[in-house]
Amino acid sequence: MVDGMTAVPGQGEAVADLGHGILPIECQGRRRRWHHRVVSECELCGRPTDGHDRHVRFRLPDPVLDAPGQDRGQEVWKTDEDPNLAVMMMHPEVGPFVRALLAVRLTGAHTVTFGVWVGVTPEDLRRAFDAWWAPGYPDLTLQGRLANAVPPWDVLGARVSLAVKDPKATPYCVASDDPLLSDVLGLEWDHETVLQQLPG
Repeated sequence: MVDGMTAVPGQGEAVADLGHGILPIECQGRRRRWHHRVVSECELCGRPTDGHDRHVRFRLPDPVLDAPGQDRGQEVWKTDEDPNLAVMMMHPEVGPFVRALLAVRLTGAHTVTFGVWVGVTPEDLRRAFDAWWAPGYPDLTLQGRLANAVPPWDVLGARVSLAVKDPKATPYCVASDDPLLSDVLGLEWDHETVLQQLPG
């Protein structure tokens, strides 16, 4: 874990593509059988290509990390005791948060997806809670402020709009009136610059 970030295996927010660029090869010896992995290298940076389409989850909102006791107080409410699995949180000192996905397009047709926290109003937390497991979830939209410092950009606290793109996933960050966060969401970024900031 680096600065509260966790590399996550799997698909969507929960999983990374472990099969990209990996070819299974079987070698038959006299009495043993070996499985080798052949991992292709990126033509742009030389890194293994299976490490390019990444999914990284922030464990807690940055304001909660800075609060006394972090998320362990009795008055801290989460949808799951494990903050890595929680999708909503209410901290008595720093307010309510919901999970969201922030997808960033990288050069070479790759993507890194950050599982972030977004600070919302108490009213929007209630609205999100009422909709999250209900048939109307695909229509949920929210406004809030990004509650994690996403490397390598300084966008902590930027206003962001959330919408559901996949009914089986948390909402996505889809727009922002903050110029830098708008660029993060809309432009293609040099993948070496971004990937070298992520946990292994």
